[in-house]
Amino acid sequence: MFNTIKIRAGVGAIALIAASLALSTATAADQNAQRGTALSSQWQNQAAVMTRGADGTVIYLYGETQPTVICAPLQLCEIALQAGEAVRDVLVGDTVRWQVEPASSGSPEGPRIHLIVKPAEAGLKTSMVVTTSRRTYHINLESRSSGYMARVAFTYPEDIRQQIAAVNQRIEASIIPGAGVPAENLNFNFSMSGNARWKPTRIYTDGMKTYIQFPGHLGSGDAPILFIQSGGQQQIVNYRLNGNMMIVDYLIDRAVLVSGVGNQQQRVTIQRRG
Repeated sequence: MFNTIKIRAGVGAIALIAASLALSTATAADQNAQRGTALSSQWQNQAAVMTRGADGTVIYLYGETQPTVICAPLQLCEIALQAGEAVRDVLVGDTVRWQVEPASSGSPEGPRIHLIVKPAEAGLKTSMVVTTSRRTYHINLESRSSGYMARVAFTYPEDIRQQIAAVNQRIEASIIPGAGVPAENLNFNFSMSGNARWKPTRIYTDGMKTYIQFPGHLGSGDAPILFIQSGGQQQIVNYRLNGNMMIVDYLIDRAVLVSGVGNQQQRVTIQRRG
């Protein structure tokens, strides 16, 4: 009898432990589910980044949030995808009361797909997932009795980055070595006479300094000496070399570059025009 009681007590303890573990597992799973839905809700309900485009198009920043497209009965909402983007699937939560049909148009970047959305009545809410050759769209659909978004499109972070990179590249291409400023801010109004193997390729000024650019890197022994010509006299000028660039810390009017001596001497005269 005593052994029977002990066995029953042991079975009861095991059952209690199993129930406790099951409850703990269920609680952990529920916490994970709540955390997951909370994280998803943060993205779904985050304030959208949107702007107005041409012809009244509402433009969302793709991926920033789950955009909401407001439609109305007897009206058509147009959702334009990126040019050249091919649609794989269109999945709608409520396929009975929402109608979605594809349309297409041409553009210089390639064919463009448009999704035409039409609700059966007001007061409806559902979601739509669109998979394409480039990305996946998650879109909320909502219908109201009045007021709707006739045209919706997207701008894409990767396109913005490419545009910024292209602008930076154009700016960098316009930057003249040495001065570090765009060419339109410089004065290239200098003339040169004479021949030398190191004859400068261009001379310019930013109004404060003069920059003399040579065709290749100049070592300390290869660089010509710069003389300023003033009142019939030649004076040696302080300058510094930066790669193939000679930088003079003021604006020069007339100067001469000299290297070598005697019959081996090479000279290039520089004259500022105006």
